[in-house]
Amino acid sequence: MQERISEEDVFEKIERDKVEYFNLQFTDLLGGIKEVVIPKKELVNAIEYGVWFDGSSIKGFARVQESDLFLKPDLSTYLINPMQKDFASFICDVFNPNGKPFEKDPRFILKKIMSKAREEGLEYMVGPELEFYLFKEDSPIDKGGYFELLPEEGKKIVRDIVNVLKKTNIRFTAIHHEVGPGQYEIDLTYGNCLKIADTLVRVKSFLKQIGQMNNLYVSFMPKPIENKPGSGMHVHQSLFDSRDSEKNLFFDETNEYRLSRLAYDFIAGQMEHIRGMCAILNPTVNSYKRLVPGFEAPTYVSWGSRNRSSLLRVPSWHIKKPKSARVELRSPDPIANPYLAFAIMLVSGVNGIKTKAIPPKPIEKNIFEEKYNNLMTLPTTLKEALEEFDRNEKHGFLKDYLGTGFSKEYVNIKEREWRDFSRTISAWEIKKYF
Repeated sequence: MQERISEEDVFEKIERDKVEYFNLQFTDLLGGIKEVVIPKKELVNAIEYGVWFDGSSIKGFARVQESDLFLKPDLSTYLINPMQKDFASFICDVFNPNGKPFEKDPRFILKKIMSKAREEGLEYMVGPELEFYLFKEDSPIDKGGYFELLPEEGKKIVRDIVNVLKKTNIRFTAIHHEVGPGQYEIDLTYGNCLKIADTLVRVKSFLKQIGQMNNLYVSFMPKPIENKPGSGMHVHQSLFDSRDSEKNLFFDETNEYRLSRLAYDFIAGQMEHIRGMCAILNPTVNSYKRLVPGFEAPTYVSWGSRNRSSLLRVPSWHIKKPKSARVELRSPDPIANPYLAFAIMLVSGVNGIKTKAIPPKPIEKNIFEEKYNNLMTLPTTLKEALEEFDRNEKHGFLKDYLGTGFSKEYVNIKEREWRDFSRTISAWEIKKYF
């Protein structure tokens, strides 16, 4: 559960940390980070009455004639910014003028779905692996490969990242070089899905700032370099008992994969709805240039144990650590809005539990080296994913849970993005047909 903290405790921390200014942050529908800076003397007013802003200027939020919205800081998200002297930040919730939560706020959508899951006794826990590229001008900063010793410039960046995470008490399990040149990965420590979504927003912001300080550019683009590995955000996930934080509901020591029936139902739910989920998990035109054979990115809807060509993978864990029982979803992009990604992953999995869905048999061979003609595939374009998401008879409940207002606006924005792409003349076309 999200940590509760009193206003008095927050102000004690503020005085101790000698903070004078605050970044009040939230995300738009697409995951873009928005913020407003206020001085310390305005914080009490912001906590009690909120900070008003023009919702019509945030893509997809509100129309001009109904644009007034306000932010309220979530006190449990207080965090100093070690790269800005005298600054700290809060993640905020967005509200309508009548004081009710704004239905299209991605953070509210996740909180709403979490609350429904908790009513069923379920606490959704996640551990994302965030991949990204580092560029100097137009080129990757190095030519390193998977787990290779870091080059000097890479060492400096990683040292800066580690120092920031340490000072902000953001927990992680590893940072390492990935397969692509200039490609790195941060593995965040497992935790409550809302807290981890907040952390992802912070980490991505910190990485951008660290890059700028070193005259580098950090890219979360799914496929920034042709014929090189794309960047994903593999998410390890499990359900715990919301009344007993020590009880992992995915664990069953008597089962071949040490997974419970509930875990299998969860897997089946995500497999059944993954094509519609892709509109949220892989939200850009570029996303589908990552989801191709040959780069360890999934293309088929399958699951297996330790099989990295699968969509869903059951990692190994120590027999004496039942709390580590989990399932890894390998399709999400680092560019996805984390609140929406976790929301749709949770609701699809829980739907599998409610319908007692049964997954197909696992595949333990390399899918790309065998012929599996009967396997369902992931969408190959953003247009295909949006059409799948819009299939009410198949995925209508996803839109109901996310909110019909949000779903309609999101699809409209993404359809315009697809149309813009479709009308753009690319360098490849000029070279091929001119």
